[in-house]
Amino acid sequence: MPLFTRFADHIHAALDALVAQQVLPADAPRKAVTVEPPRDASHGDLATNAAMVLAKAAGTKPRDFAELLAGELRKIDEVVSVEIAGPGFINLRLTSGAWTAELHDIAQAGADYGRPANPDTSIVNVEYVSANPTGPMHMGHCRGAVVGDALANLLDFVGHKVIREYYVNDAGGQVDVLAHSVYLRYLEALGRDIGEIPSGLYPGDYLVPVGQALAQEYQNRFADKDEQEWLTIFREKAVAAMLDMIRADLALLGIEHDVFASEAALQAAGKPAEAEAFLRGKDLVFDGLLEAPKGKTLEDWEAVELPLFRSTKFGDDQDRPIRKSDGKWTYFGADMAYHYQKAQKADALIDIWGADHAGTVKRIKAAVAALTDGDTPFDVKLVQMVRLLRDGEPVKMSKRSGDFVTLADVVKEVGKDVVRFTMLTRKADAQMDFDFAKVVEASKDNPVFYVQYAHARISSTLRKAKDEGLAASDAHLDQLTQGDVELIQLAAQFPRIVEGAAQAREPHRIAFYLYDLAAAYHAFWNLGKDQPDMRVLRTDAPILSGARLFMSENIGQILRNGLSIMGVEAADRM
Repeated sequence: MPLFTRFADHIHAALDALVAQQVLPADAPRKAVTVEPPRDASHGDLATNAAMVLAKAAGTKPRDFAELLAGELRKIDEVVSVEIAGPGFINLRLTSGAWTAELHDIAQAGADYGRPANPDTSIVNVEYVSANPTGPMHMGHCRGAVVGDALANLLDFVGHKVIREYYVNDAGGQVDVLAHSVYLRYLEALGRDIGEIPSGLYPGDYLVPVGQALAQEYQNRFADKDEQEWLTIFREKAVAAMLDMIRADLALLGIEHDVFASEAALQAAGKPAEAEAFLRGKDLVFDGLLEAPKGKTLEDWEAVELPLFRSTKFGDDQDRPIRKSDGKWTYFGADMAYHYQKAQKADALIDIWGADHAGTVKRIKAAVAALTDGDTPFDVKLVQMVRLLRDGEPVKMSKRSGDFVTLADVVKEVGKDVVRFTMLTRKADAQMDFDFAKVVEASKDNPVFYVQYAHARISSTLRKAKDEGLAASDAHLDQLTQGDVELIQLAAQFPRIVEGAAQAREPHRIAFYLYDLAAAYHAFWNLGKDQPDMRVLRTDAPILSGARLFMSENIGQILRNGLSIMGVEAADRM
C-alpha cells in the first residue's frame, strides 16, 4: 500500500481510537481530512489537518484536539516524532524504513503503481478535438487533442470507464461549402479548367485526391448536373474522406477515439425534438420573444417568437433559442441534444473546448443540468491557442497547405512525444509558445528532453551495472543515506499526484511532477561526481550500490507510469 494511503489509514485508525474514547462523535465528517507533505520540509515528513477539521465536532479547540490525536499517532511504529504547529496542524517525522518500504510497493505494483486501491469505476465521456470535418488537423486543434487524450488516459488509469468521443459537425453550412469545393475538384479531375477557387470555398490541395476518387467512381455522371442531384452524395463522400484524414492525423499523435458522433445523424434521429419535449415537460422551454442583441435598436430589430430554453434559471444572463425562425435547430439546440444523448450513456461528461468558446460554457452547462436533473456532473476545460515559433520568430505558413500549419507537418518534424509532452507543460487555459528549436533542445530548460533523459540515464546505469557485476537488490535498503531517502520521498508522492490530477481534471500536473522527479534524480546523480560516496555505481560498496540501483530502477518505473498517462514513450537511450 502506498505510503500516503497507509498513513491516511493510520490517522483514521487514530481517530477511531478517539471515537472509542468518546472524544470524537462517530458520525463526525472526515472527508476533508488530508495527509500531505508539509509546505516547509523542515517541519517534518507528513502533515495532517485532522485536528483543524474535526475539533468543532469534538467540541474542543483544534490544538487541544491535536494533542489527543498526537498521542495516538505517537504509537505508530514508523513515526519518529509528532509535533503540533500553528492553530492545530500535526507534523510527523517518519523512520527512514517507512520511506524505503515504498520502493517495495513500487516494485510490486510495477505499471500499476499509482492506481487507487478502491477505484471509481463510473463511466466518464470525454469529448475532445471535434473539429469541423472540412480539412486536415492543424496546430490549432493539437493542444486540445493532447489535453483531451491525456485526460482520458489519466481517468482510465484511476479506474474510470472512459468513452473517448469526437463530435462531427456535419449538419451545418460549412459541410455544404465542403461539398461544393469537392465538386470543383471532381470537375478538375475530369479535365475541366476550374480556374481560381472562388472565395468562400476551401482552396486546399488536400481536396484534390477526394475529387479524383469521385471522378474515378462516378465518371461524368454528375458533370454539368444540378446541385440537387449531387450535393447529398458529395457531402457524405467528402465528410467521410475528411474523417479518414482526421483519423490519420490524430493517429500520428497516438490518438484514437471510441466514438465519432454525427450531428446529421443526431438530427435525423429526432434527438433535438426529443430534448425539447423533455424540457417542455418541465416548463424549461417556452415560446417567447428573443431579446434584441446588444447594440441593436428597435428600428433594425424585429422581435420573433421562438422556442426558448430557460437558461436564466441556471445562472445564464438570458434565455436561449433552440430553433431559428425557419424552424431549423440553432447550434445551441443541436448541441443541447447532443449532450443529452451523451448523458444517457455516461455518469459524467467532460468537454475540451478552445478558449474562443468560453462564451457558450454557461448556457450548455445550464442545458446539461436541466436535461439530467442535475445528476450528471459536467465539466468544460478551455484550452488556449498555441503560438508557433521558429528560433523565436512566428511561423506563418505551412509549406504544404500554404495557409496553416498542419499537425502532420509538426509531428513529422519534431516527433509525437515532443508534441504531446510540450502541450502538457502549461495549464490548459494558459497561453503557450511552441518553438521548433527549443522543443528539441537537449537542455534542462526543455522538459521533454529532461524527463526522457532521466529515464534513459537510469536505463544506462542499469546496463553499466550489469557490465560491472553489480545488480539491483532490496536486501539492504537500510544502507541508503538521507540523500537517497529524500529522493524516495518525492517518488512516493506519485499516487497522490495522480489522484489530485484526476480529481481536478488536470493532466498537466503529471508533466510538472515528472519534471520535478527527473530534476531531483539528475541532481542526485550529479552529486556523485563531487562526492564519490554518493555514486550509484560503486564496485567498492556493492551492497549500497545494489540498494541505489533498486531505488533507481523504481524511480524509472514511476517515470514510465507517468509518461504512459501522457501518451509519451519512455526512452531507454538518448
